[in-house]
Amino acid sequence: MTDKGSEQRDRVILIGVRTPQSEVDEQDSLEELASLADTAGAEVLGMVIQNLENPEPGTYIGRGKIEEVKALAQELEANGVIADDELSPAQMRNLSDALDLKVMDRTLLILDIFAQRATSSEGKIQVEMAQLKYRMTRLSGIGTQLSRLGGGIGTRGPGEKKLETDRRLIQRRITQLRRELEDVRRHRELLRGHRGEGAAPVAAIVGYTNAGKSTLLNTLTGAGVLAENKLFATLDPVTRLLELDGGQKVLLTDTVGFIRKLPHHLVEAFGSTLEEAKYADVIIHVVDASNPQAESQMETVYDTLRQLGVMGKPVITLLNKTDCLDDGMTGNVTGDRRADAVVRISAKTGAGLDAFERVLQDILTRDLILVERTYGYQDGGKVQLIRTYGQILESKYEPDGIYVKAYVPKKIYGSI
Repeated sequence: MTDKGSEQRDRVILIGVRTPQSEVDEQDSLEELASLADTAGAEVLGMVIQNLENPEPGTYIGRGKIEEVKALAQELEANGVIADDELSPAQMRNLSDALDLKVMDRTLLILDIFAQRATSSEGKIQVEMAQLKYRMTRLSGIGTQLSRLGGGIGTRGPGEKKLETDRRLIQRRITQLRRELEDVRRHRELLRGHRGEGAAPVAAIVGYTNAGKSTLLNTLTGAGVLAENKLFATLDPVTRLLELDGGQKVLLTDTVGFIRKLPHHLVEAFGSTLEEAKYADVIIHVVDASNPQAESQMETVYDTLRQLGVMGKPVITLLNKTDCLDDGMTGNVTGDRRADAVVRISAKTGAGLDAFERVLQDILTRDLILVERTYGYQDGGKVQLIRTYGQILESKYEPDGIYVKAYVPKKIYGSI
């Protein structure tokens, strides 16, 4: 997208195809696409939906709808359209020629937002690699429609300079980025190994984008992570230590938000980030209970977790944003049969977080071992290890040593 203050914003029309196989109503999907476009900095002027058995293989929408969109664009002075699905190179080229407008798709839009939001070196590597993979299959023809405007969606990050290189150079750059990402992955595994040695349990915060994950982390730990009412406000994972009542410590890790039709390029590129959930001890699933699409968003999250191989872990579902509900309303989702526990909260106001912490502590306690013994004063290091990673129930100094009654993680039991 163009910078809002320096250049004119893209003025776009959203187009979508409703098929009998669609699991989500296309109107709702276009509303989400409009939120994505707003996040990217575009101004949405209208929406057009066509009912088809399948999208047209050559132009995505039919010839009659193309004329309708073209007339609407002229009337509203739109300079681009955004399709709600990933377009093939032929569809993008043919649609652009037929409309004489800049044509984008959902994948390109999400990639553009990720290019804006990535701040860490890892995030930038992941975004560039996903962009290059997307563009490598579109080298023939994509330059035409993107050149219709000087800036805007799809021209951020490495896009414009990479489009002018050949496939071999792009592949060489992807290979280089893969090596850099592998170095990052090894570093992440090393950090994860140190966390394992420390034995503090890890809880991964997952959820649909804009469900309130970063706000939850900020409220619980004072992390100071950017939290906006926009899709994909934060991309880079952040880990903070939370101390529960009784001294139990847990590492909370915020992860990138999920979304319907998440481009496969991004799923692959952000694998090292998303796999934080794979190695967590507990999954904290944050749901925007005020969103009319809460149920389908929950399905998207669980489907993505299955793709990542995150199965069989304890799940706490937090029905968030209760402060946005009218008095007496229960929200758009009342429970989650797949979760070990469900708690209604407001991460913004703090309501319900005490109950959540009690539930989290109960689940973590399942894997703790009760220790009750007296340590000689020469074993003070073991007592400190218990204080750091365990949950002290009782301790007192006695003539022959320090009496301790505590729950400790299995990982450190052999060391004490």
